[in-house]
Amino acid sequence: MITRIDLNADMGESFGPWPMGADAALLQVITSANIACGFHAGDPDVMAQAMAVAVENGVGIGAHPGLPDLQGFGRRRMQIAAAEARHLVAYQLGAAQAMARMAGGQVRHLKLHGALANMAAEDEALARACYEGALAVDPEIIVMVISGTAQARAAQALGARIAHEIFADRAYTEDGLLMDRRLPGAVIHDADEVCARIIAMLKAGAIITAQGTHLPAEIDTICLHGDTAGAVALAQALHAALTGEGVSLKPFDGPRAP
Repeated sequence: MITRIDLNADMGESFGPWPMGADAALLQVITSANIACGFHAGDPDVMAQAMAVAVENGVGIGAHPGLPDLQGFGRRRMQIAAAEARHLVAYQLGAAQAMARMAGGQVRHLKLHGALANMAAEDEALARACYEGALAVDPEIIVMVISGTAQARAAQALGARIAHEIFADRAYTEDGLLMDRRLPGAVIHDADEVCARIIAMLKAGAIITAQGTHLPAEIDTICLHGDTAGAVALAQALHAALTGEGVSLKPFDGPRAP
C-alpha cells in the first residue's frame, strides 16, 4: 500500500466573465494545483487569483500548458512540430512563472493539458519536445507525467525530476491510456466508485483498467479535474477516504530520473 500521495487538480480555467470550476474550494483540499496558462483556458487575472489562493493554502503551483484552442478547451487534437511544441510549452511556463512570482510563490511542476497531454502520452518524440521546452526554462522543474506512458519514458530519458500521475475520475484502456471522453463510462462521477478504485490502485501499486486488468505503475499523485461536475465533493470524499486508510497527503518531492 502506498502511504504517501499528492492530490492534484486542474484549475484556473475560467476566462474573463465566464466561470469554470470551483478553484477556491478545491484549493482547501488538494496539495498541488495545475493552473491553465491562457492558451486552452484562463487569463492573467484568473491565473493571478488562483495562484494567490494556492500560496495562501500552501498548495504546490504547477503550469498547465495546452494547445492554443480556447473554443475547444484544448481538447481537440492538432498537428504540431517539435519546435512548435518546445516553444508552446516554454512560452506558457514563462507566463506561469511570472504570475506565480507576483503572488509570492513559484512554479514547482509542469503538467500538459488535454489533447496535448494525450498526444504526448502516445508519442514519445512529442513528449520529449514539450519537456525540452520546459527544462530549457527551468532545469529543476518537476515534470508530472501520466504513469506508464510515453510521457514517462520521455521525461526519464531527459533525466528530469518526475511525478507519476494516475486519474481518479477517468477510466483507463487496456494499454494504460485514458479512455476517450466521448465513450460511455470514460468520466467517473460517483464518489464511492472513485474512492474504491483509487484505494485499490494504491494497494496494488497498479493502474486498474476499465476491464479490471492490473498494470503495474509508479504512483506519486492523483488527479481530479476541476471542471468535472461535483469536483469539490469528489475531492473531499477522496481526501477523507485516503486519510481514513492512513495515507498521508503531501506534495510530491519529484526525484530525478535515474
